[in-house]
Amino acid sequence: VYLYASCGFSFICMHTSATPAGVAEVCMQIKENPQDAYKYTTKSNLVAVVTNGTAVLGLGNIGALAGKPVMEGKGNLFKKFADIDVFDIELKEEDPDKIIEIVAALEPTFGGINLEDIKAPECFYIEDELKKRMNIPVFHDDQHGTAVVSGAALLNALEISKKSIEGIKVVINGAGAAGIACAKFYVSLGVKKENIIMVDSKGVIYKGRTEGMNPYKELFATNLPVRTLKEAIEGADVFFGLSQPNLLTKDMVKSMNDHPIIFAMANPTPEITYEDAKEANPNAIVGTGRSDYPNQINNVLVFPFLFRGALDTIASTINEEMKIAAAKALANLAKMDVPEGVLKAYGLSNLKFGPDYVIPKPFDPRALIYVSSAVAQAAIDSKVARVENFDILEYKKTLELKLDKTRSITRYIYEKAKENPKRVVFTETTNPNILRAVQNALEEGIFYPVFVGSRGRTKEFVVEKIKALGLKESIIDKIEFIDPMQAPKRLHYIQRLLEIRQRKGITKEEAGYIINHRPNVFATMMVREGDADALLIGETYNYPTVIKPILQVTEKSPETPLAGIYIMVIKNHIYLFADTTININPDSQTLARIAIETAKFYTDLTNAEPVVAMLSFSNFGSNEQQEAIKVKKAVEIAKSINPELLIEGEMQATLASDVALRDEFYPFNTIKGRQANVFIFPNLDAGNISYKLMYKLGGAYPIGPILLGLKKSIHVLEMGSPVRTIEDMIALAVFDAQRKEKRNGNGES
Repeated sequence: VYLYASCGFSFICMHTSATPAGVAEVCMQIKENPQDAYKYTTKSNLVAVVTNGTAVLGLGNIGALAGKPVMEGKGNLFKKFADIDVFDIELKEEDPDKIIEIVAALEPTFGGINLEDIKAPECFYIEDELKKRMNIPVFHDDQHGTAVVSGAALLNALEISKKSIEGIKVVINGAGAAGIACAKFYVSLGVKKENIIMVDSKGVIYKGRTEGMNPYKELFATNLPVRTLKEAIEGADVFFGLSQPNLLTKDMVKSMNDHPIIFAMANPTPEITYEDAKEANPNAIVGTGRSDYPNQINNVLVFPFLFRGALDTIASTINEEMKIAAAKALANLAKMDVPEGVLKAYGLSNLKFGPDYVIPKPFDPRALIYVSSAVAQAAIDSKVARVENFDILEYKKTLELKLDKTRSITRYIYEKAKENPKRVVFTETTNPNILRAVQNALEEGIFYPVFVGSRGRTKEFVVEKIKALGLKESIIDKIEFIDPMQAPKRLHYIQRLLEIRQRKGITKEEAGYIINHRPNVFATMMVREGDADALLIGETYNYPTVIKPILQVTEKSPETPLAGIYIMVIKNHIYLFADTTININPDSQTLARIAIETAKFYTDLTNAEPVVAMLSFSNFGSNEQQEAIKVKKAVEIAKSINPELLIEGEMQATLASDVALRDEFYPFNTIKGRQANVFIFPNLDAGNISYKLMYKLGGAYPIGPILLGLKKSIHVLEMGSPVRTIEDMIALAVFDAQRKEKRNGNGES
């Protein structure tokens, strides 16, 4: 195995024999089949960002070196949003033909070329010639990135304003690289060329004009008798600004057609401010390039994902079909429910498709999945892709893992849940996080939701909340709504609750009141009596408040102590932490049982062998304090109950997590050479503090808490759990119901 490092990148060239001949063989394979370079080298994920600094946004011709910070920033965006590696290349050259020669010679190194901040009209010529000469994607982002993202916004704005793209009149103010490219792309989307009027610093571009003209502007020269922006804008449906600040006045906006679409994209100051445009026409749909206004039109929604889809299909070019696919994917994404993380990033409580949300927010992570996969499919369909046996569904899963590496770990749980979906009950039926998680989990096909409410209007309230949140109204038909007062088994639950609690002082009248008016208890009885498979609760409650009535009603496993465990995903590995929520100071017997049951859960969850570390401040008898002795005895008890269990302790967390250190200083340990994957803490202080510190400071992803020791799948969320955690807990609740159903079928507790 040889490790090569160059310019910040490293890759491993592997061969069966670790000799120079191994590298030579790879080289010869690439010589015989050049496409193998995508398999064996970084070419498959490497893009060149190339500039000569002649048209740096907002700064003009500042030169290649001065433009380098912008190019480095571009590289960071590629990496952050699409995990694409970048070399930024600044060329001290303004001769278009020389630039073409230089860039074309780089083809063996890169999988794609992103041209950046090169002035018009030279940029058109450079891109056109490079696309002819190179067999990899060449993309001038200033042109096409702006065109695609604004085109996506246009499609949605037209839908909202109920206008046909074939009949609209469009004014484009700015005839540089972006303006020309936008005009061409809008024609590809369906705008009629004769309905476009283009304006530059000299006025309207019209047939017969000679001043400031070039062949690219000539394409959009109009025959109409208008010569100024003021004349052109009258009766227009759409204004695209790609020019300078404050060129569009309120009076001009007032002269436009009803429900005008105004995308003023000059940065940092637009052609007209959002406030002025809305004041001139409150029905206007307004977008700018700024993040402090609605509808930020930013090409960061385009270029990372266009290249991602192109690279992953080994496309020879980025064609019009791929750009249209990207625009339509972005337009559709804006109509979907907005993730909790995006709302938090922008300080919003709600965001849904409408006049102030026609394009996804620039930091919406889902663009990676939806745009890249749409681009990849378009590359396949238009026959510019060179990849073989492409599976779009598998590709989307791959993108999902790039977006969130913990998904590779949790995906197994979802797949298991999908095999046999279960009925999961909720009582916090109008909580936004619960509703969003339910929608997402329904799309995964892993469960059947049951909503229990006590006011007789649960469904009505849920419908109102779903509409207010902009969620899919179709999920309403997939939810079963139960009002305890009207439930067919209400009297049965009252009688059963009385039987369970009659020796605890409860009367029949009290049992009736509890079943009728406490949805949490009603839902618990549903699961206990087999009318539902799992219960998930606690998003809006304090943990002890929720857990107490559940424990009073539900059946416990006779040999398993109640305990709360967390799945901790750390560096793509699963670890279990216990007890993190229930037992304040468990004795040795309880600790041993917790260890055994947590180990069983690990096996069920991962199909792998558990290795249990019993944690303490002491190492193998180094301290004789009672707390250390307690853990030592717990290890002995666990081994006596299950001699096959790989368990060791008492030991400090350092030894539990550092195999080499443990084996060097304590070679007698019985888990020699094995990394612990189940960590049992001596008390609740240690367990609860540890998992929270690992989450907040250590970068771990926690899933839980998961209740052990109950006969049924009942789990209490941590108050304020985010959507993703709730979604994962739905999958886990289904998984737990499956495993308990299987164990009960085998006569196990």
